[in-house]
Amino acid sequence: MSLDLLPAAASRPDLSHITNWVFDLDNTLYPRESNLFAQVDVRITDYVVKVTGLERTAARKLQKEYYRDFGTTLNALMREHGVDPEHFLNTVHDIDYSPVLPNPALVAAIEQLPGRKFILTNGDVPHAQRVLARLGGGHLFDAIHDVKAMGYTPKPARPAYEGFLGQYGVTPASAIMFDDIDKNLLVPHELGMTTVHITANPDFAHAQVEAWELERAEGPHIHHRTSDLAAFLRSRL
Repeated sequence: MSLDLLPAAASRPDLSHITNWVFDLDNTLYPRESNLFAQVDVRITDYVVKVTGLERTAARKLQKEYYRDFGTTLNALMREHGVDPEHFLNTVHDIDYSPVLPNPALVAAIEQLPGRKFILTNGDVPHAQRVLARLGGGHLFDAIHDVKAMGYTPKPARPAYEGFLGQYGVTPASAIMFDDIDKNLLVPHELGMTTVHITANPDFAHAQVEAWELERAEGPHIHHRTSDLAAFLRSRL
């Protein structure tokens, strides 16, 4: 069922049944290559250093273990260290948003999608709003469902998705989920949503990104795959 859909692909996904379009935010609505989230990643490491007292290399290792095992570093810091989530989110999102460039092609493609459009993010609403303002897409989405709305139980935990679906009355069979992290697509697939894995360009590498974060996922939970979201969305028109 897995489909590689890149800009030059001739095949087109049949998404005629989709009326609810659900997008992750970071490294999905803007390319990973912009390295915006790399800034957040550095600030998360700084935060782990301050909370744990570990030296930087050990703190970064712990951060990535927390991210892998708890869905977000914040989730682990709340559970293991009693961190205040509001303080954490305000601190790690105090970054320069200029690397996110206006993307009129993506904005136009999302505007033309039939039905409702949502953001489902482990970040928070202010961060999402700043990203959307840079893209030129502040008007695009019916709602931003953030980690606060999830009760700080983030993707890939099942309650994060079930709470979203219930709050907005979204039927899974009518919905499609776009995410750059393949494990975040497992539950949507199990619930009956269509899934799209957003990948980085094959030659992408960055000191703040672990190799396992860039792995090209395989499995029944990946229905479609693309490194160009705008091209993917245009292909359905």
